[in-house]
Amino acid sequence: MDIGTITVLMVVALLLLMMTGMPLGVTTLVVSIGITLLKFGEPGLFLVASNVMDVLHKYPLVAVPLFVLMASILERSGVAEDLFNAMAIISGNIRGGVAVQTVLVSVIMAAMTGVIGGEIVMLGLIALPQMMRLGYDRKLAMGTICAAGILATLIPPSVVMIVYGFAAGVSITDLFLAGFVPGALYASMYIAYILIRCNLQPHLAPLPPTELQDLSFMGKLKLMRGLALPLLLITWVMGSIYGGIASVTEAAGVGVFGAIVTAAIRRHLSWDMLLDAIERTMYTMGRIIWLILGAVSLVGVYNVIGGTTFMKVILTGLDLPPLGIIIVMMLILMLLGTFMEWIAIVFITVPIFAPVVVDLGFDPVWFGVLFVMNMQIYFLSPPFGPAAFWLKSVAPEDVELQEIFLGVLPFIALQVIGMFLVLFFPEIAMWLPNLVRGN
Repeated sequence: MDIGTITVLMVVALLLLMMTGMPLGVTTLVVSIGITLLKFGEPGLFLVASNVMDVLHKYPLVAVPLFVLMASILERSGVAEDLFNAMAIISGNIRGGVAVQTVLVSVIMAAMTGVIGGEIVMLGLIALPQMMRLGYDRKLAMGTICAAGILATLIPPSVVMIVYGFAAGVSITDLFLAGFVPGALYASMYIAYILIRCNLQPHLAPLPPTELQDLSFMGKLKLMRGLALPLLLITWVMGSIYGGIASVTEAAGVGVFGAIVTAAIRRHLSWDMLLDAIERTMYTMGRIIWLILGAVSLVGVYNVIGGTTFMKVILTGLDLPPLGIIIVMMLILMLLGTFMEWIAIVFITVPIFAPVVVDLGFDPVWFGVLFVMNMQIYFLSPPFGPAAFWLKSVAPEDVELQEIFLGVLPFIALQVIGMFLVLFFPEIAMWLPNLVRGN
C-alpha cells in the first residue's frame, strides 16, 4: 500500500474515531497501532513503544508540570484580585477602563504562569461581575476576558512555546524572547480596540466610578503594592533564564518555589491548598501526557513509512512562493484547530512542517511565533474554542456560549491581523532574539 493511500486512511480513521467521542489521545494511539500492524505486523509495535519511551525521557518536558503547578498555586493565592485593584489605579477614570485593566492584569498573569485556562476562570470570577455591574456591553466584556486570558500562549514563559520548542528542536529561550514583542503587540491592539470602540459607542462602557481615583496618595500606594509580588516573581523566573543562571526547566522549579512563597506572604498557603494544586496539576498533566503519547506515536510511525518526506514533497511541490507555502501551513493549522487540541496539533504538524520551514530558508523560531499566534485563534474559534467554555463555566447562568463566541469575533480578527503582520514583517518577532544573539 503506497504512502498516499495510507495517509488518506489515517485521516479518515482519525475523523471517524473522533466522531465517536473517543478521547483524542486514545484516538491517535489507536490509529498509530493500526498503521503499524498494517505495515509491519506485530513486530512493528516496538516502534510505538520506543517512540513513547523517547518522549517520556525528555528533560525539557519536566518544565510543563512545574509551570502548571505554579499556575495552580498562584490561582489560589489571591494575587489576581490584588493585581486587578492595582490596575484600576493605572487605568484611571477612562471609558472602558475596567476592560483595559483586565488586559493589563492578563499580561502580568501570563508572564507569571504561562498557562491558559485558570487565568480565564479567574478573570471570569473577578472582572466579569465588575464589568456587568458597571453596565458594560456583555459581548465586549466576555470577548475581552477570553482574548486577554489566552495571552499566556504567547507571552513567556508560555507552555505552548515549550512544547513547540521540544517538538521542533529549537531553543526555548529564543522562542521566549521572540514572543515578547508579538505578545505586547496583541495586548496593545486589544487596548486600542477597546478604547476606540468605547469612545465611538459610549453606551458600551460607562465611565467607571471615581472611588478609587478619589483615594489619598497613601491609599493608592497601598493598592499598588499588589504589583510588587507578581513583578518580583516574573523577574525571579525570567531573570534566571535570561541571566544564564537556570535552564527553562530549572526556572520552572524556581517559579513553583516563588509561587509558594507568594501564597505564604499573602497568608493563603495551607496543606489543603497545596494538595488541591497538586491534584489539579496531575489531572491536567494526565490529559497532556496521553495527548503527547498518542500524537508522538502516530507521527513516529508515519515518519518511518515515509510520511514526512511525502508531505514535504507535497508542500514544496506547490506552485507557490515560500511565503505562500507558509500561509498554506497556517490555514492547515486553523482547520485542525476546529476539531483538535493544541498539543496534538503541535506533535502531529510540527515534525512535518519544521523541516520544510528550514528548507524554505525561514527561521524555525519565527515560524514558532506564527504557530503560537495561530493557536491563539484556536483557543477562541467556534465551535470548540476552549476559552469560551472556560468562561462559560463561571459566567452567570443566562450567558449562552453563542453570546461568548459573538463577543470574541472582533478579537479573532485582531489576532489574524497581528499574525499577518508578523508573517510579512518577521523582525517584529526576531528583533529581540537577534539583539540578544548579537546579530
